[in-house]
Amino acid sequence: MDIPMDLRFTADQEAFRRDARSWLEAHAPAPRSLPSLDTAEGFEAHRAWEQAMFDDRWSVVSWPEEFGGRGVGILEWLIFEEEYWRVQAPLRVSQNGVFLLAPTMFEFGTEQQKGRFLPAMASGREIWCQGWSEPDAGSDLAGIRSRAVRSEADDGWFLTGQKTWASRGAFAEWCFGLFRTDPETERHRGLTYFLIEMDSPGVTVRPIPQIDGETGFAEIFFEDVFVPDTQVLGGVGKGWNVAMATAGSERGLSLRSPARYTEAAGRLVALYAGLQADQPDRAARSADSVAQAWMDAEAYRLNTLWTATRVLDGGSVGPEASANKIHWSETDLAIHRAALGLLGPAAELHGGDVDAPWLDGYLFALAGPIYAGTNEIQRNVVAERMLGLPRG
Repeated sequence: MDIPMDLRFTADQEAFRRDARSWLEAHAPAPRSLPSLDTAEGFEAHRAWEQAMFDDRWSVVSWPEEFGGRGVGILEWLIFEEEYWRVQAPLRVSQNGVFLLAPTMFEFGTEQQKGRFLPAMASGREIWCQGWSEPDAGSDLAGIRSRAVRSEADDGWFLTGQKTWASRGAFAEWCFGLFRTDPETERHRGLTYFLIEMDSPGVTVRPIPQIDGETGFAEIFFEDVFVPDTQVLGGVGKGWNVAMATAGSERGLSLRSPARYTEAAGRLVALYAGLQADQPDRAARSADSVAQAWMDAEAYRLNTLWTATRVLDGGSVGPEASANKIHWSETDLAIHRAALGLLGPAAELHGGDVDAPWLDGYLFALAGPIYAGTNEIQRNVVAERMLGLPRG
């Protein structure tokens, strides 16, 4: 069914944009002025920024006011994201909680869980990491082996196993993860979604250095870690459905707003324009890739607005989230590859007073086709669930 899309914002929405722009211009740290959030110092600096946004109710604008939001809609959130990326405000250290866990908690959480976790999440007081991947179960989430054993006497569970590539895991206070609570079942059945405090006895965190030596990830070991029943999200044995809701947010609207890419594409075009004046031959060699990257970012923006319109009309984000994830991850790579082509060897200059944001962005973009489920897996989902093709 075709759903009409009106690209014009209302007067109230434009007033919201002006308020957001004014606040961000007055309060956002200068671009790239904070230490990397993958260091202990940078993690705390970004946490302080989350608190500043929360104090003035800009951290989670689309959440209900009782949890620290402004109670506005999805279009206002997209407007805020446009203004956020326009001023190149800091990356969100709270993104795993705010963009992934929170939508899941709104759908599956108890009132007690919402009241306990959401405000602390929005303020940055408690940062969450994602405990899904395991050494033998990366994109194959249904193949996890970490287990949880019931303790009736303690009204809870004892968790044992290992998680790896836990984003924000080196410094986070909480982890949301999947564990197998029914050892007799396989694959998608018998899984339960737990909320785990990282300083619980039996939790061991080992940071994983990245290519730049910083610790954006960690592997986490669980040795009989007790988790009470109150920290089960969505019901025992129902973890797969709960996790798919989180994955839908990760691949769909929440994690990667189009403003992230349209803003980068705008800076790419400016880079091209500047080079065209000084080195027209080099600029000409990259003209097609620059134009294609800009068009891909714009296509993502328009598709997101269409998806938001469909959601507001009562629809939902289904397997289309997989196509969405493929597009934004490959658009990110295309933008940064085009920039490196324009800059040539100068893109590698780094250190001292020389900054290399395009190179840093490219190195991060390389991970895009892998995290949130590899693009190979997402293409399988698109083929089977959107196109109706048979399994290979």
